[in-house]
Amino acid sequence: MNEQPKAPQQPQLTLKLPDDLQAAYVNLARITHSPSEIVMDFALILPGGQPAEVQSRVLMSPLSAKLFYNALGDNLAKYEAKFGPIQIPGGTSLAEHLFRPPQK
Repeated sequence: MNEQPKAPQQPQLTLKLPDDLQAAYVNLARITHSPSEIVMDFALILPGGQPAEVQSRVLMSPLSAKLFYNALGDNLAKYEAKFGPIQIPGGTSLAEHLFRPPQK
């Protein structure tokens, strides 16, 4: 009998969300780094010339950032498998894409 080895079980992770946790919508990210950390600022930019307002700053070790990168790619692939490809507009600037009138 040819038995396949069992894959190791991932431990179940429980997240505790604070009662006052606020979700933030962002449409801009700035990523910088030092030798020991990756810094991600997530911001909201609106039309009208105002500076982008940072909603959240996340710091990670390079290893954690790489694992996050892999997990995000995996989740985007699952999303596209379920809902179809995410179209990235070409030939326009970020400002034109973010602030164009609604398409009918």
